[in-house]
Amino acid sequence: MNPFITHTGTGMPLRRSNIDTDQIIPARYVPYFSWHGHTNALFADWRDDPSFVLNLPQYQGATVLVSGADFGTGSSRESAVWALQRAGFAAVIAPRFGDIFSGNALMRGVVTATVPEDVVEFLWERIEQDPSTPITVDVQRLEVRCADITQPFALTPGARRRLLSGQDAVAETLKYADDIKAYERLRRPLLPVTHSRRPQ
Repeated sequence: MNPFITHTGTGMPLRRSNIDTDQIIPARYVPYFSWHGHTNALFADWRDDPSFVLNLPQYQGATVLVSGADFGTGSSRESAVWALQRAGFAAVIAPRFGDIFSGNALMRGVVTATVPEDVVEFLWERIEQDPSTPITVDVQRLEVRCADITQPFALTPGARRRLLSGQDAVAETLKYADDIKAYERLRRPLLPVTHSRRPQ
């Protein structure tokens, strides 16, 4: 994944709460574990409504999704993150997130910024008044900035470090491959050994 230092883009106001992963991407669209082909499946069950925010022309090209509370609850579904990425979203701002979804998102390089509900309300109003309003999500400073507000948000040190470096947990671990191999070489003589029994 690419490093995420800071991102500025326009926002999409999703005035809904309790959005589980089956609403982000319905199960019928994820029979295979693949990053490709998820764009049209994002919020598929809501997109028949012409007034649904993802269908509105003024929000096309938005890269920051601003949602109500409890975004990404429900089952673990990495394709929910893929669908958001394929639709162009770099970050989701909400008052609360499902823990598993947030972990998956951060591992894939999508920032989940938890902010108070009044900040979400402020962002919704600003975006709806002017869809070109820029929103900045800053991982270096751990801030969301928009108009005249600056709102801190929290990330674990590990998640922040991986976002800034552009490395997932596997890539981060592989930096220590030589140390791991050396440890395994020292450890091997201490491990039990099973001998095959030859027939008499």
